[in-house]
Amino acid sequence: MKHGIVRAAALACVSLLLSACSSISLWPFGGNPEPDATRHPANATAYACDGSKHFFVRYLDKGAAAWVILPDRQFRLNKLSADTGSRYGNGRDTLELSGKVATLSEDGSVTYANCKASGG
Repeated sequence: MKHGIVRAAALACVSLLLSACSSISLWPFGGNPEPDATRHPANATAYACDGSKHFFVRYLDKGAAAWVILPDRQFRLNKLSADTGSRYGNGRDTLELSGKVATLSEDGSVTYANCKASGG
């Protein structure tokens, strides 16, 4: 009988502790472990596109390459041969720039259209 009361008290304590943990972040670096997609990366140009889409581009090697930062992934594109405007690609993705307007295509389909540079 005495052990039953001790077990019940221990179970109640554990339940209280676990319920309190739901409001505590166990992520060791503080804050939310998910990256903030709206945060502007250093040395990057922000692009705002049709459909409320956005991405960032950081130019590398004096413009010989571009690092594209999307909300869900990042990748490098190398400058393609001199065409009208600037084009960067990696065989799968293509970034086309004309002045301050950009178009990003993934797997041959335009996914970010009419993107306007807004800083950087």
